[in-house]
Amino acid sequence: MFTGIVERTAEISWVEDTGGGRRLRVRVAPGGSSLELPPWRPVELGESIAIDGVCLTAVEARNDGEGGEVLFEAVPETLSKTTLGLLEIGDRVNVERSLRAGDPLGGHWVTGHVDGTGRVEERRPEGDQVLFRIATDEAIVRFILPKGSIALHGISLTVIDVDRARQTFTFAAIPHTLARTTLGSTRPGDVLNIETDAFGKWVLHALDVGLVKPPPAASG
Repeated sequence: MFTGIVERTAEISWVEDTGGGRRLRVRVAPGGSSLELPPWRPVELGESIAIDGVCLTAVEARNDGEGGEVLFEAVPETLSKTTLGLLEIGDRVNVERSLRAGDPLGGHWVTGHVDGTGRVEERRPEGDQVLFRIATDEAIVRFILPKGSIALHGISLTVIDVDRARQTFTFAAIPHTLARTTLGSTRPGDVLNIETDAFGKWVLHALDVGLVKPPPAASG
């Protein structure tokens, strides 16, 4: 389980396609930079780590002081639903370690199970923040609510508005988010991983299969 509060960005140092799947190595720099990154604790094999919002398992790790490298394997289903198949050596990715008992929940409940992707249609500065408009599939838009929570590339964000006819939604990123994540370098045409709110998905699923009956319409 994650919170959508990205800890830092890291660099893809090696990729290998494996006949349907993919192996990715991520190089993590130590903390203590001008952004005051938290210390990087050693990675344990089998640990779950979110890379651009995708929950992956650490299959190899080289811990070097406060940084190191971590190797992940992505299966075909993951590659078909996310942007991991597009990553190249040198690309930056968002990194979040899994939530531990007692850790603060600063964002919202994020599982790391990506629903699909969306494409950036617009990036527009508004004061000291930046407004983004994202286009995605109808099957994903139905789970998105104005003022609801959403995770984009692993970042917990608040939806501003939803246009179901155009299959788009908007959100704003503050300077802190732009500096700490890859949103700062995201431009129109880029593709982002989307995970809609887990609680909302369960409610809609219950309504769809008849487990919960909607309240009667008010008379009057």
